[in-house]
Amino acid sequence: MSSDPTPPATGYLRVRTDRGHTVLELHGEIDIAAAVEIIPHLDAATGHPGARIVIDLRHVEFFDCSGLRLLYRARQRVLDRDGELRLVCTHPLTLRVLKVTGLARLLPPAPSLEAALEQPEAASGTL
Repeated sequence: MSSDPTPPATGYLRVRTDRGHTVLELHGEIDIAAAVEIIPHLDAATGHPGARIVIDLRHVEFFDCSGLRLLYRARQRVLDRDGELRLVCTHPLTLRVLKVTGLARLLPPAPSLEAALEQPEAASGTL
């Protein structure tokens, strides 16, 4: 099962492990100010070979192009290192942004953390 959550990396991000995956749980409003705080932690989590990452957006209240850039950055870094990236998203407006931009095709959002962790290995979102 999941380990105890670590203290927040920033006000916008909590990082923990669950079943061999690093879970990056984003919180609040993900805009340019939040992205600046999140990037160092995102890069640390996605920087090693074979990283297994889940980005959880269930606690996000606002998500703009800065949030999209974070997802694209994480995806590229993980794929460059032969890892896998999974996404959890349930907020209707954020889901719409993911669909309109095409990111939902590259990172199909799961409806829960449980569903994301149960996805097969090939779910890293390649075209």
